[in-house]
Amino acid sequence: MTPTDASTDAGTGSAPPGADCADTLDLRLPEELVALLAEGDGRDTAVRDDLLGGVGRWGCTPTDAGAFRLVPVRLERDLPLISRWMNDPTVAAFWELSGPEAVTESHLRSQLDGDGRSVPCLGVLEGMPMSYWEIYRADLDPLARHYPSRPHDTGIHLLIGGVANRGRGLGTSLLRAAADHVLDHRPACTRVVAEPDLRNTPSVSAFLSAGFRFSAEVDLPDKRAALMIRDRALRAVL
Repeated sequence: MTPTDASTDAGTGSAPPGADCADTLDLRLPEELVALLAEGDGRDTAVRDDLLGGVGRWGCTPTDAGAFRLVPVRLERDLPLISRWMNDPTVAAFWELSGPEAVTESHLRSQLDGDGRSVPCLGVLEGMPMSYWEIYRADLDPLARHYPSRPHDTGIHLLIGGVANRGRGLGTSLLRAAADHVLDHRPACTRVVAEPDLRNTPSVSAFLSAGFRFSAEVDLPDKRAALMIRDRALRAVL
């Protein structure tokens, strides 16, 4: 599964001039939903398996901004929020999933109804859902046709949902934490990879700052991408 520029970290870009950091794209969630997400929603992880070792069971990981958790998406709970994020012009420029909820739903269902090689997740920081992630088996993805993949290579796609969380280094912090989270819970994985659009300079910069190295430019069906790699062997020095 290769989304239309799913590699972009749209959340690392700065807010447009004059934008209000309390913009309407920041959705206020009911307290019970926030509490459910903060607990990791064990009902999902108990019944859903994947080819990544059970992403929903990985638990919390510390970041500079607080405790972070990946919570597998449930359509009936999460679709309105994710669709709202996809309609942010900054996000839509790279993900190309703007429009009615059905557009985002189709994108999510292709993963949720698949074989578990890609897991869409909400990123929950200090109990608040604030980002969308896809953790996927890059070695089983069409991406593997475009670079010398290794068994168990694991890919990351990220967007940060609200303007208030962009342009202050949060994307870098979360990418580093998420990549280390993958390596901690997937012992067979020696590399975490990403393929942001070369035009998305904030995204490429965030990956570099998060300890990824630039490996190559690759021509994918929908974009020219920067292949970024975080090596297990180098995680202590980058």
